[in-house]
Amino acid sequence: MLLEQDFQGFSFDLFLRNQQLLRRWSNESKERIENVLAKPPRKTGTTIAGVLFAGGVVLGADTRATEGNVVADKNCSKIHYIASNIYCCGAGTAADTEATTQLIASQMELHRQAVDRDLVPVAAAMTRLKHYLFRYQGYISAALVLGGVDELNGPSLYTVYPHGSVDQLPYVSMGSGSLAAMAVFEARWHEALTEEEAKCLVYEAISAGIENDLGSGSNVDLCVVKNGGRAVDYLRGYAKENVRVYRKPTGHVFARGTTAVLAQELRKYVQVTRVVSDL
Repeated sequence: MLLEQDFQGFSFDLFLRNQQLLRRWSNESKERIENVLAKPPRKTGTTIAGVLFAGGVVLGADTRATEGNVVADKNCSKIHYIASNIYCCGAGTAADTEATTQLIASQMELHRQAVDRDLVPVAAAMTRLKHYLFRYQGYISAALVLGGVDELNGPSLYTVYPHGSVDQLPYVSMGSGSLAAMAVFEARWHEALTEEEAKCLVYEAISAGIENDLGSGSNVDLCVVKNGGRAVDYLRGYAKENVRVYRKPTGHVFARGTTAVLAQELRKYVQVTRVVSDL
């Protein structure tokens, strides 16, 4: 038999509430219950990635924001500021990624002032993010690639999932285009990457996501954190993929008679005016 103290640290209030709602609605229409329980997940589209190199980290993201099947923004910024030496790429719901990164950024500034350091440890931002997301059990749709450089561990790169789980790897990708991006990383990544090679690799990974995923598109943004975290290159609009080319009018006029007339018929129409008088 499980006692109340066996559940310390977890709250089952919502589970009990859901059970009560099901019992209350059991005598009502079955359709109402199915509408409550079977809500389809929201489809999002993004390609974000990151790579470590000797002395720093490169983050990259596409710039397409979608609302279902509609492209809402062609030049959306998906690389967010966390601290002067830490940046974060966000995939998922735009409002959730914006609000989450801004909240953690304010907490990191308070943390920096409290410990009296110039640079915030990247692990501190990762810990705050995973604790915050775990608290909401995935209802905050924010999948994040966190990267930065600090004095303790040097370059660091993490993935933080919406449920709060974390991975630390030398190259990562997330979002609906992550499979294509990871294929590029698996084929071309090596331990001795230079800064230019890392930028080129991240660009090609994001480009692969754009080419193979309808939810990803438009431009490629890069962010390079280097020199011990004291230098940041935010390369907005680093590259433009699939640029739309508009055909310019040539002003050419076809000569009369270019298209042959196969048949010609003239009809005379008589206009009839109808007058309606008041009775």
